[in-house]
Amino acid sequence: MSHERVSPQVASLLTLLLLAVPTHSLGADGHCAHRKEEPSATAPTATAPTTEVRLVDAGLMDQSGAQVRFKSDVLADRIVVMDFVFTTCTTVCPVLSAVFARVQGRLGERLEKEVRLVSVSVDPTQDTPARLKAYSASHRAKTGWTWLTGSPEDIKQVLEGLGAYTANAANHAPMVLVGDVRTGRWVRLNGFPSEEQILAKVDELAANRREATPVAAKRN
Repeated sequence: MSHERVSPQVASLLTLLLLAVPTHSLGADGHCAHRKEEPSATAPTATAPTTEVRLVDAGLMDQSGAQVRFKSDVLADRIVVMDFVFTTCTTVCPVLSAVFARVQGRLGERLEKEVRLVSVSVDPTQDTPARLKAYSASHRAKTGWTWLTGSPEDIKQVLEGLGAYTANAANHAPMVLVGDVRTGRWVRLNGFPSEEQILAKVDELAANRREATPVAAKRN
């Protein structure tokens, strides 16, 4: 199956059908044109060790068309949950976005104040701010869930730093990054993590922040 255009009605039906299946059961054959992987790669890793990332402060655009700096404006001092999508994808990306929508709902007042969701386009040539805005609206994204695009070169630099770049958008692997910009601690959840797994990592990072605060205060 290729990533050709489908009508909004068909895309919605496909998303509903996919959401009716547990995300951990989607194998490589359910990836549309996404890269074929070993079966274990379609589910989150059993353990999520810290991973190294390089945060490039490139100039990008959000879904409203505003010019933003990736690190200093979007990530800033927050705990961040990040995925990588493109709007013409009709299988994997809608599933990841649906998981993010559930995470958004469960974060409640913590969204934006403490935690920001970030979806970075892996197909910036097609994904204009207007397309991202329409796509984000279909997932009922609120303030605190930022969608990013930009020039192909700037997006490439950002994705390379995050270990998420692929030359062909259709071949990108499903993955979620959860990290704390303040501490520099990041974990990579390969495959399709559930909202519970994502929120557990967010809570772990938040707890680490609280534990570190008294130590920092004593040093001052």
